[in-house]
Amino acid sequence: MSSRTLPKVVVLMGGPSAERDVSLSSGRECAAALRDYGYHVIEVDAGPDLAQRLTDAAPDVVFNALHGRWGEDGCVQGLLEWLRIPYTHSGVLASALAMDKDRSKQVFRDAGLPVVQSVLALRDEVRRAHVMAPPYVVKPNNEGSSVGVYLVNEAANGPPQLSDDMPEMVMVEAFAPGRELTTTVMGDRALTVTDILTDGWYDYDAKYKPGGSRHVVPAEIPPQIFEACLDYSLRAHRALGCRGLSRTDFRWDESRGLDGLILLETNTQPGMTPTSLSPEQGQVLGISFPELCSWMVEDASCHR
Repeated sequence: MSSRTLPKVVVLMGGPSAERDVSLSSGRECAAALRDYGYHVIEVDAGPDLAQRLTDAAPDVVFNALHGRWGEDGCVQGLLEWLRIPYTHSGVLASALAMDKDRSKQVFRDAGLPVVQSVLALRDEVRRAHVMAPPYVVKPNNEGSSVGVYLVNEAANGPPQLSDDMPEMVMVEAFAPGRELTTTVMGDRALTVTDILTDGWYDYDAKYKPGGSRHVVPAEIPPQIFEACLDYSLRAHRALGCRGLSRTDFRWDESRGLDGLILLETNTQPGMTPTSLSPEQGQVLGISFPELCSWMVEDASCHR
């Protein structure tokens, strides 16, 4: 197929969220892969003039490589629906639900999926006293990529002193011990399971800095746990109403068998560099990075 017959693609990247740098990296890699595949690609750093820039570019498809708020929470999806431009990944409702950790957990509970106890609390309330017995984790209710995550150990002398850039309302959830596992869903198919190995907490640096983590894919875990990860991730994808690509993260306490497998969250905009978790899973199954990016463009639509 010649490049003239392929869609014109705008790759959205950057934006104003706390995950801007990660998004720029994802966007550049996806744009390069799509160009290599023959697409006419325009890179757009999302800003206040986004609607006008999209109108001027007149793309056939928008490849959404944004991460975090505004790009991952239904906001840009709503703009693309308004402009009637087909786009990748999940639609308005699924994006908003998945980004809101409290609401997505309720969806998972209703679907019979295992999640830990959690509460929403005011930032100042969390600073004053433990709102649940340690160990627990404090995180923004609507950010991703381990942005602003505090782990409060059992031996903690007092509550965490959250930084002022944490939102006024935060999520406090019981700490789930064990191994970090993740599974990607591509369309209606759960791909495989990755075991993420780190020397400490799987935080922002462990995710994105060189050498911060090591990936074993496929994960060397019991078949029952492997199959459960595939099953739970696909059920989470469907329960939220996700489209395109999503990735669901788990913690697994080996000492408890299947009862120790806990669903943490579903990410509707997984990292998209060739070495990111989702593309890495695709490559293990024979799906190259350019092929994955092309599949996402061909899967794009409105009304998602």
